[in-house]
Amino acid sequence: MWEYEMNDFSRTGSADLKVGKCRPEGRRYEPKRYSGKLQAAILDWAGTTVDYGSFSPIRAMQQVFRLRGIAVSDDEVRRDMGLLKKDHIRSLLRSPRVAEAWQKDSGRQATESDVEELYREFQPVQMVRLERNSDLIPGVVEAIERMRRRGLKIGSTTGYTRPMLEILLEKAATQGYEPDCSLVPDDVGGGRPLPWMCYEIAVRLKVYPLESFVKVGDTVADTEEGLNAGMWTVGVVRTGNMVGLTQAEFDALSPAERDMRLQIGRERLMEAGTHYVIDNVSDFDPVFDEIDARLERGHRP
Repeated sequence: MWEYEMNDFSRTGSADLKVGKCRPEGRRYEPKRYSGKLQAAILDWAGTTVDYGSFSPIRAMQQVFRLRGIAVSDDEVRRDMGLLKKDHIRSLLRSPRVAEAWQKDSGRQATESDVEELYREFQPVQMVRLERNSDLIPGVVEAIERMRRRGLKIGSTTGYTRPMLEILLEKAATQGYEPDCSLVPDDVGGGRPLPWMCYEIAVRLKVYPLESFVKVGDTVADTEEGLNAGMWTVGVVRTGNMVGLTQAEFDALSPAERDMRLQIGRERLMEAGTHYVIDNVSDFDPVFDEIDARLERGHRP
């Protein structure tokens, strides 16, 4: 089987193409393999750069379900953290225990109308909590400064809405952190694990190829987003969803307990396909160095 190849644009500048040269099927254009360094990092928000332990979305989700007479645990909410919040609610309602509790309380299964109603109730609750609990995680400002000294552009993605993100952006700026481009699912028509936000950030930052990006986040959904976009992925364990403790709570653990929680979190992220796992964003330097070295050898994510 053969296919036509359009080639040899007219020197006169007309739109006409000379068609007729054929090539055997299977011969395809192969882009030049990238062998430069990382050019951009895309960072998550809650649990990665702000809100140590990622509690703001957990508590907001629990509050909304509690108003319906259903108690959801930290583990149940954390299972699907990182998703667009409407998708997160939908997933919670589909989980067997919550679905059973909903059936018992209301006498029927949850519907899409219930998802929409819960989401409407969730948004103002989350906005209030973001105003209160969105401090930068210690070391983030210094880490971003080091990333910029490496020549990296900085993007951010989230499962929050645009009004929620605006709260984070305003508060983060007062503390010294301002990404170059920040997107929410509604900006592109879909959230994690879809790669649309990452793609659009690449367009807006004018950075190519996608293997010169690294996606950094604290959830499985972050990893899936980055992998689906063809980017390197780095998971954050200690400050985010995998450990799920405040800094004071983590520091109060025995060394053995800390190691156990960190190891469980690392394993969960690695099982999801994360390329590298670090405890805090501020630990990124040796990992980015290794990715640069691999890129220079022609490796891809």
